[in-house]
Amino acid sequence: MGNLAADPDVIRIGNCSGFYGDRLGAMREMLEGGQLDVLTGDYLAELTMLILGRDRMKDPDLGYAKTFVRQVQDCLELALERNVQIVANAGGLNPAGLAEKLRKVAADLGLDAKIAHVEGDDLLGRAGELGLGQPLTANAYLGAWGIVECLNAGADIVVTGRVTDASVVLGPAAAHFGWARTDYDQLAGAVVAGHVIECGTQATGGNFAFFQELADLGRPGFPIAEIRADGSSVITKHDGTGGAVTVDTVQAQLMYEIQGTRYAGPDVTTRLDSIELTQEARDRVLISGVTGEAPPPQLKVSLNTLGGFRNEMEFILTGLDIEAKAELAQRQLESWLPVRPAELDWTLARLDRPDAETEEQASALLRCVVRDPDPNKVGRAFSSVAVELALASYPGCSFTTLPGNGSPYGVYTPGFVDAAEVPHIAVLPAGTRIRIDPATEIRALEAVPEPELPDTLPASETRRAPLGTIVLARSGDKGGDANIGVWVRTDEQWRWLVHSLTVERLRELLPETAPLPVTRHVLPNLRAVNFIVSGLLGKGVAYQARFDPQAKGLGEWLRSRHVDIPVELL
Repeated sequence: MGNLAADPDVIRIGNCSGFYGDRLGAMREMLEGGQLDVLTGDYLAELTMLILGRDRMKDPDLGYAKTFVRQVQDCLELALERNVQIVANAGGLNPAGLAEKLRKVAADLGLDAKIAHVEGDDLLGRAGELGLGQPLTANAYLGAWGIVECLNAGADIVVTGRVTDASVVLGPAAAHFGWARTDYDQLAGAVVAGHVIECGTQATGGNFAFFQELADLGRPGFPIAEIRADGSSVITKHDGTGGAVTVDTVQAQLMYEIQGTRYAGPDVTTRLDSIELTQEARDRVLISGVTGEAPPPQLKVSLNTLGGFRNEMEFILTGLDIEAKAELAQRQLESWLPVRPAELDWTLARLDRPDAETEEQASALLRCVVRDPDPNKVGRAFSSVAVELALASYPGCSFTTLPGNGSPYGVYTPGFVDAAEVPHIAVLPAGTRIRIDPATEIRALEAVPEPELPDTLPASETRRAPLGTIVLARSGDKGGDANIGVWVRTDEQWRWLVHSLTVERLRELLPETAPLPVTRHVLPNLRAVNFIVSGLLGKGVAYQARFDPQAKGLGEWLRSRHVDIPVELL
C-alpha cells in the first residue's frame, strides 16, 4: 500500500502539460495554485517521437523533452517543499538520460531529490527480429506498474519513455490505493480520469465547441483529477483559474482520439460505454460507473520512419476563371519539371467569392505538394520551376511561398508485439532495477455489439440550420486515421442524432470522407457517436496529407454543415 496523499480516500493528481511545447509556466502555476499530491505531464505524441528521434540522431545524449528540464530547474524546490511527486513521460527516447540530467539539476540546486525512471519501451535495436521493419523509432506503449514501483520506492520524480498517456495518472492512483493488477474497474476508472486530464486545458474549455458559453476563456487553468479508492473521480481545477469544468468540457476530452467502444491499454481495457458524467458543483464533474476488462495480449508500438523529402508551392488565383487558371498552372508546371517526383499532389482551395469587396476575398489558393526519396527532385528543381511560371502563366500569377529546398518528412505506422516480448523495467532511485511482468490475465479485443437504440422522434416540422446549433464535436488523429466524436445534451436530441447521423449521412456531409472506410461506435451513456475515418490523414501527421494534418478542425467542419433539424430541438 502506498502513501502518496495526505487523504487515504482521495489522491489529487494535476496535469501541467498536454504536449511538447505546452505552456512553460504551467508547472509553477499548478504547484502554487492549490493543494496537489501528484503533478503529471504528457509530452509525447506520435509526431513528438519523430522529433525526438531526429534530436537523437544529432546527439545520442538527447531524445527527451528539453523543456521539462527547464520546468524542473524552476520548480523542483517548490515541489519538494509541498511534497508533490512529479510523474511525466518526458523521457521520450532516453528516459535514463533525462533521469541523469535531473540528478545533476538537483545537485546544482543543492537539493536532495530521489529520481527514478521507467525504460524498456524502446525496441529499435530489435525491430527487425520483431517484424517491425527498419524504423527511426520503435517504442511500445508500456503501462503503469513500473511507475507504481518507482513511487512505492519513494521517488520524488518519475520519468518514463513511451507509456500510455493515462499511465502517468493510473500509476500514482494504483500506488496510493494499493490496487491489484486485476482490479479492472478501479484501473479503468483511473484510465478515464487520466485520459481526461492528459491533454491539459482541453478539459477546461480549450478546443471546446460551445466556447462562447464559457465566461472566462482568457487563460484556462490546467485540470485536476481527484481519484477515489473505487476508481471514480472528480475532474476540477484550481480556484481562481480561467476556463471551466463542465460535463461537456470533460466529455469533449473523453471523445478525443478514441477508437472503438473498448479502449485498450496494457493494464486494462476500458469500456467507454460504461462512463457516467455528473455535474456535482461548479467546476466539479464526477466520473463514475466505469468498468474494465483484462487487457489484450499485445502491446501497441509507435513506429516512425523517414519517408523521404517534401516540398510545396502555393499559387494565388484571383478573380475570374479560377478553374481554368488552376488547370493552366498545373499543366505548365508538370510539363516544365525536368524530373517528376514520386508523388505530386494538387489541391485547389476555393476561398474566393464572386464580386468580392477585397482582393483577398476574390482569391483562391492552388497548392502543389511533392514528395520523393531523393531531396534533389523536390528541391530547387521543383520550386524554382514553379517560380519560373510567374510571368508566363495565368493573369495575376503570384505565390504565398518562396522557392526553397525540400525538408524531410516522417511516416507513422502502428505495430503490435506480444507483451512478453517487451521488457518493462523500473529503475528505482537507488539504481535497483525491477522487471515488471506482463499481465497474466488477457482478453482478446472484440467489437461491442451495437446497443439498443432509442425510438426515433415522431415526424415534425424541421428547419434548415447548422448541425452545430445543437451538436458538439471534437476530432483528432490516430496515425493515418481521424476520429470525430459527436454528442448532444438532451435525450430528445439524442433520439434524433443517433438515427440521423449515420455513416452514410456523414459521408454526404463531409465529401472528403466518402471514398474512405468509416465506422461508427454508439455510446448511449454519453449521448454520443464516434466516427473513425480510416486513411484520411495519409501516413500520419508528419506526412501532412491534408492542410489540417491532425484533423483538429474536422469536427468543426461537420458542425458547420446545414441539415434539417426538428424545430422542437432548436
